[in-house]
Amino acid sequence: MKVTELRNYTDDELKKLLEEKKRQLMELRFQHALGQLRNTSLIEETKRDIARVKTILRERELGIRR
Repeated sequence: MKVTELRNYTDDELKKLLEEKKRQLMELRFQHALGQLRNTSLIEETKRDIARVKTILRERELGIRR
C-alpha cells in the first residue's frame, strides 16, 4: 500500500486496516513456521504496511499535516 492511498482513509478505516494487517501477519508467520509459505517477502511487506498505518495514525494524533 502506498502512503498517499492510506492518507485518504479515515481514522476508523485505518484502525480496521491495522487489525486486518496484524491478523494477516500472524497467519503468514504461522504458514512460514509450518513450511507452507512460498513467498516469504510477504511478511516484510505486511510489517511495512503496519508501520505505515501506525505512522499515519500517530501523525494525526499529534496534529502533523502532510
